[in-house]
Order: sequence, then C-alpha cells, then structure tokens
Amino acid sequence: MDIRLESVELDVEDERICGTVLSPAARLPGVLFVHGWGGSQEHDLVRAREAAGIGCVCLTFDLRGHERTARHWENVNRPQNLADLLAAYDWLVRRPNVDPTAIAVVGISYGGYLAALLTALRPVHWLTLRSPALYKDEGWDLPKLRLHVDTDLRAYRRSTLRWDQNRALRACADYRGHALLVAAEHDEIVPEAVIDNYAEAFRHARSLTRRTVDGADHAFTEKPAQKAYTAILIKWLSEMIMGAREEAAGLRMRERGKVASSTSEPSRS
Repeated sequence: MDIRLESVELDVEDERICGTVLSPAARLPGVLFVHGWGGSQEHDLVRAREAAGIGCVCLTFDLRGHERTARHWENVNRPQNLADLLAAYDWLVRRPNVDPTAIAVVGISYGGYLAALLTALRPVHWLTLRSPALYKDEGWDLPKLRLHVDTDLRAYRRSTLRWDQNRALRACADYRGHALLVAAEHDEIVPEAVIDNYAEAFRHARSLTRRTVDGADHAFTEKPAQKAYTAILIKWLSEMIMGAREEAAGLRMRERGKVASSTSEPSRS
C-alpha cells in the first residue's frame, strides 16, 4: 500500500509558507470474497458493501457448481474450484484502481479452505477464514461431493493435525500476512479441533486474531450471528487497512527526512 506525499507552498499576504500533503494512493485495497459449498456470492454482498464503504474494491463471485453453473454440482472438484478462485483473484488485481500489494481474501467454510490454498499460489496481505473446512489431501481430483462419502471425515476433522499433515495447513504455515480466524460456537460441521489446527498452523503469520461468535451455527443462520460476524470482519479490515496506511505514511515521511515525534516538536508555545 502506498501513500502520496507532496510538498506545497501557500501564499499568505506577501510571504510563501511551506506545507506537505499526504493523501491515499489512487489505487485501493482489494477484497475477494469466497462463499462456501452450497452458497453463492449473494451471501457476501452485504459485507462487500460495507467493505466498499471503508475504501475497498470488492469482488464476489460464484464457484463452479453453483448458481448459473449448478449443472456441474455433482462433478466439480477441488482443482476446478481453486482455478475459479485464482481466476477471480487475477481479475481483481488487474483492475487499474486496485493495489495488488493490498489484497484481502475472505473465505467461508469450503471457501475458507480454498482461500488457505490460494495463499500458497498468490500474494495475500490479509486473510479471513470463517469456519474453514478441512479435507484430506487424498482424492484431490475426486468430485467435491464424493469427499463427504468418506466415513472417516468427521473423525479426521476432530483430530489434532500438524501443519505438515495437510495441504491447506501447510499453506497457512507459510503465510506471512495478517489472519483473522472466526468460529461458530455451535458448529456442527467444523468442530473446534479444525479451528485449533488452523490457528496452530499460522506460525509465521504477521498477526493472528481469533474470534468465536456466540450462539452461531455453521451457516450463521440467525441474523444476530450474521451481524456479529460482519461487525468483526469490518472492524478488523478497518484496523488492518488503517494500520497499513499509517505505516506507509510513516515510511514516506522517513524517506523525506520528516520524522515527527513528540520529542522533536518544539516545547515553547
């Protein structure tokens, strides 16, 4: 993320005084939303609208096997849906008003799993995973629906896994950006062990924020749970983006030799 810094001169009576203008760069942070299995981009539009309100360019989209491409529901697999996500990411970062160094990805359930995998393939500065699913690496090319036929999947999700025992967890272990991990208190699909495994995997993340939404089920069915999650996400994104802008402004000031501190300001008044 960049900040523009410009020196200006102001006319006052018969003198000229100096000033400095700091302003956001013309390009804005991008936020890519990834819905869960059986969901659609409609589920993210409210949050995308709020993220746009804090100065982000947002993209929602439908994974293959959903909505217009529902005919592929029974056959679409993980590689294809990951390719969908890569295509959406690449489209977003190519927008002239998007800063490619300031990309956030927000994934829900299966979308969170895909978002974790994406971090190993594309730069992601901010990552939000809400109730991220976890699947065995085996059967990578099988139709996604076939993964749930595995009777051991429930047991797998309740087990403690090291970061090097799962492809998505390996990606999280290599992730160097900021992460937000949100769980549902009454999640019947993604147990707490999965959330713990993801949290432990973020060993090199620049920061990790973990939240649990009280009373929420996996789908965040009730309105209070949805509002609580939206509030958590937008607050976190706001803090992350504001912090990045302040850091960029400080860097610009240091480059110009104009570091401001309380100790260097004149004490006379």
